[in-house]
Amino acid sequence: MEIYRTERKLLASDVDVSRRLRLSTLFTMLQEASIAHTEALGAGRDKTLDRGILWVLTLQNLRITRLPEYDERVTLESWPGQMMHLLFPRYYRMTDERGNLLLQGSALWVLMDEQTRETVSPQEVGVFVPGTPMAGQPPFPRAPRSMPTHSVGWCTVSYSATDLNGHMNNARYTDLVMDLMPREATALPVAAVDVEYCGEAKMGDALEIGGGREDRDFFF
Repeated sequence: MEIYRTERKLLASDVDVSRRLRLSTLFTMLQEASIAHTEALGAGRDKTLDRGILWVLTLQNLRITRLPEYDERVTLESWPGQMMHLLFPRYYRMTDERGNLLLQGSALWVLMDEQTRETVSPQEVGVFVPGTPMAGQPPFPRAPRSMPTHSVGWCTVSYSATDLNGHMNNARYTDLVMDLMPREATALPVAAVDVEYCGEAKMGDALEIGGGREDRDFFF
């Protein structure tokens, strides 16, 4: 299975007050597609999680033409790029019922030792995911552009924000950011999301959040 493909009709719980797909739901969909396809390609939990090896994200980029809305049926596709030493690139594409492109993106995954919390070499633990080069695939993921910030709030990582890796789940960061956005900005269409995961936030950790803005670009 070179390309993973799944269809979904958006439920009320999938969307926000604008009735557009909630970003945290989108990030969860991307995460679950990545896991499902990786398992199908022979690198499932018996080779990773059950041996104390975790899949973790380091970078994610999304370019959005339009976020789908409540009651729409969408198709999500995902495929892996060529492994690069410690890095596992992965690509994503979402279309509507007519095949129109809604969004596309890419991510970089790595393996982490559950005990030491250090990056693990795939070769040393025997994890291999064959890449699928695709014509016209999204750009390779890159770190987001930074800008000056000031303190905009605090957050204590709660039980509900954590996942099976023992840290705050990637999708919950988007909820946190959207909660801190100016109300008028949450109504704007989202054109791009770039995320870099530089470290872990574990349950009980207190985080001070810095925020900055340039016109319609926000940085947290």
